[in-house]
Amino acid sequence: MDATPHILVVDDSADIREPLARYLGKNGMRVTRANGGPEMRRALKTSAIDLVVLDIMMPGEDGLSLCRMLRETTDIPVILLTALSEDTDRVVGLEIGADDYVTKPFNPRELLARIRAVLRRAQALPKPAGPEAKRLAFAGWTLDVPRRELTGPDGVAVPLSTAEFRMLTVFLQRPHLVLSRDQLLDLTSGRALEPFERSIDNQVSRLRKKIEIDPKNPAIIKTVWGGGYTFAVDVNEGPAP
Repeated sequence: MDATPHILVVDDSADIREPLARYLGKNGMRVTRANGGPEMRRALKTSAIDLVVLDIMMPGEDGLSLCRMLRETTDIPVILLTALSEDTDRVVGLEIGADDYVTKPFNPRELLARIRAVLRRAQALPKPAGPEAKRLAFAGWTLDVPRRELTGPDGVAVPLSTAEFRMLTVFLQRPHLVLSRDQLLDLTSGRALEPFERSIDNQVSRLRKKIEIDPKNPAIIKTVWGGGYTFAVDVNEGPAP
């Protein structure tokens, strides 16, 4: 099997897409090109893609919409190409799950370094060990993943923020594994979002307040001193609605 990283470059501008694809190809990457959403989807169906370089400003379906789709359907890392002045787009892109961003005009060498760094982090992360069902059950709770709905043992729905939903999903897919704070940061938001996010400890604290009987003495999300956190209860496929 070819271990060469396969990069999908999605940009509607051939003046950016083609030179970048050639540069990455000369530096040890396999590259597939796409000029927008339809070509990106075809490439994802026909090829095993390791990372997507995705332009935000594209006509029709923009990069933020495509990034959101990728996050909801795959674990493929995403690096955004953004305009220098579009701070809001960068933050929104990172909040919906992009792993990093590079501003235009960019140095291809810098982008290559960021691609390699994101790939190293992705390869080092623990893979999902729990069920990949659409409904996940634990300790009397049920999470409907497509709907992002959490229902308690009493049948009452408990609202989750986007950050809380991502954190809970990461734990449910990796029960009984010890996850470090750095790993949780990478799995939930990408390292580039760190300046915009509260600490992992605060995110875990907020989630505990919603699912633990006694948040100060947690039985579900336990602290592993010197290691991070572990989801300490079994996770199963939830019952049909």
